[in-house]
Amino acid sequence: MTETRAAEVVGEGLTQGFLTESKIRVLAVRGLNQLGLDGQRVLVLIPDGTRTMPMPLIFGILDQELRSRTASLDFLVALGTHPPMSDIELSCLIGRTVSNGLAGRSRIYNHRWDDPAALVTLGEISAEEVAEITGGRMKRAVPVRLNKLVLDYDYILICGPVFPHEVAGFSGGAKYFFPGIAGPEMIHITHWLGALLTSFEIIGTQETLVRAMIHRATQFVGRPHALMALVVLPEGTAGLYCGPTSDAWSAAAELSGQRHIIWLREPVKRALAVMPPMYTDLWTGAKGMYKLEPVIADGGELVIYAPHIHEVSIVHGKVIEEIGYHCRDYFLAQWDRYGQVPGGLLAHSTHLKGKGTYDTSSGIETPRITVTLATGIPDDRCRRINLGYLDPASVNLEEWSRHQDWLVAKRAGEMLYRIRPG
Repeated sequence: MTETRAAEVVGEGLTQGFLTESKIRVLAVRGLNQLGLDGQRVLVLIPDGTRTMPMPLIFGILDQELRSRTASLDFLVALGTHPPMSDIELSCLIGRTVSNGLAGRSRIYNHRWDDPAALVTLGEISAEEVAEITGGRMKRAVPVRLNKLVLDYDYILICGPVFPHEVAGFSGGAKYFFPGIAGPEMIHITHWLGALLTSFEIIGTQETLVRAMIHRATQFVGRPHALMALVVLPEGTAGLYCGPTSDAWSAAAELSGQRHIIWLREPVKRALAVMPPMYTDLWTGAKGMYKLEPVIADGGELVIYAPHIHEVSIVHGKVIEEIGYHCRDYFLAQWDRYGQVPGGLLAHSTHLKGKGTYDTSSGIETPRITVTLATGIPDDRCRRINLGYLDPASVNLEEWSRHQDWLVAKRAGEMLYRIRPG
């Protein structure tokens, strides 16, 4: 992994309370000053609007501190397979007017995972090495393709938040390369690997096989890179770490594990995940399930409450509506039928459906819990994709909150719920 090793991690994290804006600025400036960016062409990888992040503040700091010192300072939104952002959306994201992809002298790019002309092949992870990394769960070579813009710059600065994550354990860090600005092969193999392991088992865990795969692929990047990682809650920023990518990420993930996990004493029978507007389709709104699944009792129900969501997936809706939502074992038992479906789509399906079993002799699928949508997706479509339906107009938050063994998770999607051991 070609990352900045002369630098150290500059940062601070609070287990209670939040950093002041002036403290964030001081830490960011100290971290940036040690990276040796003077005269460099710098490309900054940033999140899209589906992550809580003080991006206007950070963009302003980067612009003020690096604009006059670097040969160029541009930004690439690490979309993964999320839809491209419009100039209006980018303007809201960074807090500056973006016109024709320009914010002042900086170019703001959208990643295009589905455009071969936007990608470059940097190498390949052999089938044997994939088998070793995945513990034998997979054995096929995977090309390492990345947005070719990385080759136009001297230095890559990753800048984004760290949260518990359903595929990689924790988000952020080198994940901004893979799948953030990667080609479809790495996107699909990492997500399906996460599905084989199940979100239930790996979410909120630092050392995962998926993270090992990401870090191996990052060794092909061929450009020096560093990370500015933030730990953010809706109320404020709890931590900021800037330095070598893997080290800064580890520090942020450690703090995220303390700030982003809500511990319950016992499982709940029913939970309502209230999704904020930043999740515009079920593809992203499914995070309500990922973060709450660990605390739903066997046979219980998780309701995703999002009246503003009307689409299954803006990008992948056609395929998802064809295959529906099923547990992992359902797909594995019928691999001749589903093996050609891109792994990232199968992974989304299984992550939202959750753990379960499939009896090959009877053809009966038995999910561990029931997942119900209280969204703008109508009843008949919910049934077709193998999910439950609840009229969102019937949901009364106060009434839900009065039930002792029910849970209402307001602004769900980033806080992970777990049962406290013992």
